[in-house]
Amino acid sequence: MKYIVLEDEVSYDGHQISSLWAYENTGSLDDTIIAFRGPCGVSIEHMIDLEDRVSDESIESPDMIHFICEHFDSTDLKLVYARQRLFVLIVSEILSRYGLVTERNGDDLFFNDRKLSVSIASVSPVSQKFHFGMNIVHEHYASLKMAGIKEDDIYSLMDEICDRYCMEFKDIERDLRKSRPLDVI
Repeated sequence: MKYIVLEDEVSYDGHQISSLWAYENTGSLDDTIIAFRGPCGVSIEHMIDLEDRVSDESIESPDMIHFICEHFDSTDLKLVYARQRLFVLIVSEILSRYGLVTERNGDDLFFNDRKLSVSIASVSPVSQKFHFGMNIVHEHYASLKMAGIKEDDIYSLMDEICDRYCMEFKDIERDLRKSRPLDVI
């Protein structure tokens, strides 16, 4: 598992969650998490969450940090949702180190009872993917700036979140190699 933090702004419109986006944009064939900053505007044709689609919800933000994660070891939808929840817990833990205490409800984070993040997970024939985005600024929802995160800390925060997620998977792989299977009776 590797991560890439893009320096250039990318506008998230939902197509980035398509399979092999990391390969097409960075050349990475590995399990990858890519972080970038940019606005968010998901059109209805790129909306994966059918509940949002049916209720004609819009997903928009003028400035977010985005994480696109792709795993190639499975196409199990339940597993990618578990990985997405692990990621959200990691984000919440890291934000607490910056003094930002959040509440988690499913795959969403809240600050002062206002939604801070958006997230979706899905599978393709070749991989599992999830997107997680957090508002840097937003007038109607919670944002990192509102919570006291400084502009100078945005890219450090992105790097720390990606590094921690990758370290979890390295640690899991290590544990898999040292665990003896249960005896069969």
